[in-house]
Amino acid sequence: MRVFTVSDLHVDYAENRQWVRNLLEEDFSADALIVAGDICDCIELLGQVLSSLVSGFRFVFFVPGNHELWVEKGSIDCSLEKFCAVESLCADLGVHTRPVDIEGLSIVPLYSWYDFSFGQPDAYLRRAWRDFRACRWPDHLQDHDSVAEYFLSLNHPRLQVHNDMVISFSHFLPRIDVMPARIPEKRRKVYPVLGSNRLGQQVESLAPDIHIYGHSHVNQDKTIDGISYVNNAFAYPSEERIARKALHCVYDSGAEAGAVPAGSGVSQGNGQG
Repeated sequence: MRVFTVSDLHVDYAENRQWVRNLLEEDFSADALIVAGDICDCIELLGQVLSSLVSGFRFVFFVPGNHELWVEKGSIDCSLEKFCAVESLCADLGVHTRPVDIEGLSIVPLYSWYDFSFGQPDAYLRRAWRDFRACRWPDHLQDHDSVAEYFLSLNHPRLQVHNDMVISFSHFLPRIDVMPARIPEKRRKVYPVLGSNRLGQQVESLAPDIHIYGHSHVNQDKTIDGISYVNNAFAYPSEERIARKALHCVYDSGAEAGAVPAGSGVSQGNGQG
């Protein structure tokens, strides 16, 4: 069995939707796919994409990103309600949002949000970042620290997994030093909304072999303290320079990690920074 990953599919764009359709022309019926959030904000379209992926892969894993919890459109007006609706949709479709043990491998989804532990947002970011308008939280979750703590609390039962191989994943970044040093200073204004140090502490506690994340749209494969951190965002159509635009194989039970036969739309497991 091979394990592939992709995040930030953003199928609101026709080009990205077509890529998903073309993807299933290959045979992945024995494989697992980890989708680390941000497929789209429309729950009906989300269901269509997840259903399509389930038809092509043996296992599909998913955690919602920030886009899935936008409530500007549709009949749901609370982001926590939307989260519950996404979870219910995944359960109905057979998409895994809880840990699964497969033949000596554990795949562990971790929920997350940002808490400004990577820095404080400036006035521009508070105006420009769409989550501040598109997400609406119930009264007991009225600041981003409490939202982050809510999602992180859901992970506590998931942090005791032990297996020959452990792969965890989240949408948000578990540590800011996974971002490449080449990022220009002016682009770092978004760092406060990229992730959470407390998520990083949970990942360190779990101590997986690989942790997959999304959100930043900057492909990365970097080992820190024995954990391989991987980001394989499909990203927006214009972001070809920072995204592979292909599935990325992180595990192959029948070969060395990343030893994947070359094929259309599939990248081997060699790191790109």
